[in-house]
Amino acid sequence: MRINIAHLYPELLNLYSDRGNIICLQKRCEWRGIEVAVQEYQLNDELNLDDTDILFFGGGSDREQKIVAERLQDFKSEIAEYIENDGVMLAVCGGFELIGWNYQGAYEADPEWTLLDTITVDGDYRLIGNIVIESEIAGTIVGFENHAGRTFIGSHAPLGRVVHGFGNNSEDKIEGIIYKNLIGTYMHGPLLPKNPKLADLIILKALRRKYGDDITLAELDDTAEIRAHKYVVNRFAAK
Repeated sequence: MRINIAHLYPELLNLYSDRGNIICLQKRCEWRGIEVAVQEYQLNDELNLDDTDILFFGGGSDREQKIVAERLQDFKSEIAEYIENDGVMLAVCGGFELIGWNYQGAYEADPEWTLLDTITVDGDYRLIGNIVIESEIAGTIVGFENHAGRTFIGSHAPLGRVVHGFGNNSEDKIEGIIYKNLIGTYMHGPLLPKNPKLADLIILKALRRKYGDDITLAELDDTAEIRAHKYVVNRFAAK
């Protein structure tokens, strides 16, 4: 089996070591004997998602996001088609904001193309710190958030509910978004090494979309990952 990962604009969107999510996916596949190929797309590259199994979109500063937002105008239909066809995608922080395509004060949505029912507005101060959420799809998830944007996800389902931290906007106590096989989140860290269950869920979604629903994943020794995960939970969300 083989998984093809497309990494969007790592030279601009790699805040808080978001590239570590790609490394995590690679290793968890390789440890199971699953071949992995990573295609890094630079700003001037043409985007072709025909053979993509996982699309990763990291975070960056406002300056970098504006640059990427302008470039993405050329590929909105390709990304929309990929997601609507159940393509697996993880969008972190700036990627999460950009995929909604409506950040008031930074870049506005094209009124003829709105994929997600989301809106992001500038806040007066940044929301910073460790975060713990409870998710229906992956249990407890931990990470680190640092964002000025306040995102409201409308009718979409959240990734989870905030136990500790701010979440999408510090008001509704929800974090992230789920739409088909798209997961959007403000969690850096990087996210996936601290949350092996979520990493495996993304891998499994990609494999089942490509090879069928009977695919399963071999168990791995996640002692170190679980220890790191529990440390964050116990320190910041212990009851």
